[in-house]
Amino acid sequence: MIGGVVNEINTFVALGDSFTEGMYDPYPDGDLYRGWADRVAEHLAVQRPGLRYANLAVRGKLLRQIVEDQVPRAIELNPDVVTLCGGGNDLIRPSGDPDTLAPIFDGAVRDLRATGSEVLIFTGLDPRGLRGMMGRFRGRAATFNMHLRAIADQHGARVVDLWPMSVLHDPQAWDEDRLHLSPEGHRRMALRVCETLGVPVDGDWREPWPPMPEPDWLTLRRDDLHWARAYLLPWIQRRVQGRSSGDGRDPKRPDLLPL
Repeated sequence: MIGGVVNEINTFVALGDSFTEGMYDPYPDGDLYRGWADRVAEHLAVQRPGLRYANLAVRGKLLRQIVEDQVPRAIELNPDVVTLCGGGNDLIRPSGDPDTLAPIFDGAVRDLRATGSEVLIFTGLDPRGLRGMMGRFRGRAATFNMHLRAIADQHGARVVDLWPMSVLHDPQAWDEDRLHLSPEGHRRMALRVCETLGVPVDGDWREPWPPMPEPDWLTLRRDDLHWARAYLLPWIQRRVQGRSSGDGRDPKRPDLLPL
């Protein structure tokens, strides 16, 4: 289907965690997050005005939760295209093991492909040089990426390869929590996904970022302190208490509906 046959895409379902839910890319009313998946649906709807779209992603979810809670619903909806991104929340935990995650991911892709849906999966980005805590998990991410590419080859899934996207190494691609994309980061991610889908778009995700002044040492340290207090410590506290930011949350678009 994919590879220039966009006019065969009538239904689209997105699965995953906060990356796919769209944090921190708020709609103007601030009630929901938009994110790259909503933006992809908007691009698709230009080509296919009757497009129906569901987003089952919920922030904080581990891979097994995504597979158990979201994949069966996606199979029930039987979309033309489904995106699956998960495992990042697992890998940043002390027990995160890419070799353990791979069979779980493999089973999800196998089940989704068995319905006839086109499946897009995402490699992890290269966290080298990023501020925050992601850089220390580079080895795990690289190992998981090798598994993901093998899974895609095995089941005929499409890969949105984020690892070589050097545009994501710029701080402007990220929210101040250093873990989620900024609105402009989400916009560029949507363009990257559309490129993989063969969806015509205006804009290029490779476009250079506007120049920004280099912050001085003191500003960087103040930013680090603010980040630790506002984001790192609450994250650690939730882990210690066995809580997740997604506890009690429902998907923002549980049903296939027009935009």
